[in-house]
Amino acid sequence: MALTGIEVFKLLPKTNCGDCGVPTCLAFAMNLVGGKAELAACPHVSDESKEKLSDMAAPPMRPFSVGSGDHVVSLGGETVMFRHEKRFESPARVAILISDTLSEDEVSERVQKLTDLSYERVGRILQAEFAALKCDSGDAGKFRALVENVTGQSDCAVILCATDAAVLDAAATVCADRRPILYAATAGNVADVAAVAQKHHCPVVASGNSVDEAAEVSEKLERAGIKDIVIDSGARNLKQAFEDQISIRRAALVGKFKPLGYPTIVIPSEITDDPAKEAVMSCAFMAKYAGIIVLSDLSGDSLFPLLVGRLNIFTDPQRPLATSEGIYPIGDPDTSSPVLVTSNFSLTYFIVSGEIASSRVPSWLLVKDTEGLSVLTAWAGGKFSGDVIGPFVKKSGIAEKISHRTVIIPGYLAPESGAVEDELSDWQVLVGPKEASNIAGYLKLWPFDEEAK
Repeated sequence: MALTGIEVFKLLPKTNCGDCGVPTCLAFAMNLVGGKAELAACPHVSDESKEKLSDMAAPPMRPFSVGSGDHVVSLGGETVMFRHEKRFESPARVAILISDTLSEDEVSERVQKLTDLSYERVGRILQAEFAALKCDSGDAGKFRALVENVTGQSDCAVILCATDAAVLDAAATVCADRRPILYAATAGNVADVAAVAQKHHCPVVASGNSVDEAAEVSEKLERAGIKDIVIDSGARNLKQAFEDQISIRRAALVGKFKPLGYPTIVIPSEITDDPAKEAVMSCAFMAKYAGIIVLSDLSGDSLFPLLVGRLNIFTDPQRPLATSEGIYPIGDPDTSSPVLVTSNFSLTYFIVSGEIASSRVPSWLLVKDTEGLSVLTAWAGGKFSGDVIGPFVKKSGIAEKISHRTVIIPGYLAPESGAVEDELSDWQVLVGPKEASNIAGYLKLWPFDEEAK
């Protein structure tokens, strides 16, 4: 039975030190019970209490990782139904389906898509993570050859799809170091698949014809000692599959129902054979609440917006994307190149740096830490004013890289130009364009005057 707030309070140090972020231990205990705090936030809790509170401290959806090396993929760990409550922990992962009935050229083409369809946006690399390898032939040797082929060409994480435990065993032997996900354990083969999972230390998909049946398979896997599980409700129509995702999430997070306390997997290609509809369905499942989405194929015109949508959904709403403070050379600048200043909101940085690059004028871009806020927001909050910019320019070290003393501030900071000049008495402070789209044309006029030379 779950502990009450008072019972948790009795296990805490009761120092009211505030190191956990709240003023009293009782308040922290109530937050812990309500899922609004993590036990690790208290640096003084005893080991004995940690052990007693470990179940409560653990997320209601079990977190685990698969893959290897630079391609380790995290799953699960979710604690909230809605992003604004806290944040979503593990982005929905994307897989491409590869059948052992495809020719070698077709297999290579799909693996190449998995590698090539990679996009950089606001400093993040966006791409699919999994190859879902499916045994459609029923031939264990042919399926194993497919696994060897794909894993030889790519370091991606792997899902092995077969209903025969012997086939899964042969395939898992090839790529056990990547902790492949075994798809799937059902009511009819759960014992055999659990044995394969234990042998190779692999996660398993608990699949059923309904949420209830998937939960029963999950319970059997748990009793067999399998801790890392993925849930497949078995629904193969959009309405039911969508409802199942929400039901599973609510049962795990709100109902604390452990047999469903795992990430889920959906296969839109088994609902429709229309690639456009498959992409739309994937968007719905990404928002509510799939852990892995298996696509029949990858296409840039559908994958890119899907990945951008994922980035938006799974970005922590309490922590804006931010770029590290520092000096960023763009286009191999030298001592005579212009110097511009901007905030460290990632979108601002990438837009400004992109416009500078398009001007083909080698430049130095100074990025000030504004706690991830944009230029105007940071200025309004007192984090990007003249008395902040001036000392930053002095301490940045840019003076050692240039022969002039001219700095360009964003156009929206024109009211701060005098304050910047007061801080940088031996510098010329220029006000740049208000809109980033005008930066390229503005920089083409550099040097602006004799003093700036």
